[in-house]
Amino acid sequence: MSEFKKEKWDHYLSIVRKYMQLRGIITQKDLAEAADIGVSTMSRFMGQKSSDLNPEVVAKITAKLDIPFHEIIDFVDESFEEKFKRLVLFYKGELTGPLKIQEDEDIGEALSSLGTADKPAEAKVSATRGQKRTIPFEPDENSKFSQKSLKEKIDGLSPRQKAYLTDFLNLDMESRDLMVDLGNNLFRYFKQKGLDF
Repeated sequence: MSEFKKEKWDHYLSIVRKYMQLRGIITQKDLAEAADIGVSTMSRFMGQKSSDLNPEVVAKITAKLDIPFHEIIDFVDESFEEKFKRLVLFYKGELTGPLKIQEDEDIGEALSSLGTADKPAEAKVSATRGQKRTIPFEPDENSKFSQKSLKEKIDGLSPRQKAYLTDFLNLDMESRDLMVDLGNNLFRYFKQKGLDF
């Protein structure tokens, strides 16, 4: 499923340029910095050289430029409209608390998927229409509590890996973004070929 209509990408970019002028954001680099997006990522997005339309990038740009949703409605796929609106509100800082849950039956499932615990725990939650629910939280092997600390992870690297990490950290922001993008593309390629790490 595609979140956006690629054939309307030109239309969206023309609206972005219009609001860049209205908001006093002169260059793509200024927009990238303002929206907390890598400069190379922004350049590829604005030049339509991205292979896919990342919803976070589109939402960050839309939020930073405060583009009214009705102007870009044709660009967003109908099935993604509500999620996209919430994503934009999140990046605007206007979405607080958990996302609205449509059905009472989904409350337990939605809340239990929002987090993990370092040991089994339960939370008592007041739901809509005065209903009360008990939500179990089970320890997750991938939770931050069970994962090694960053120092432990770095200490576990080989000398070659530490040298790469040092080189990576010494790059400027744009070069780091480029390296991350290259790495993401390699991981995506290997997954497509059935090679998992």
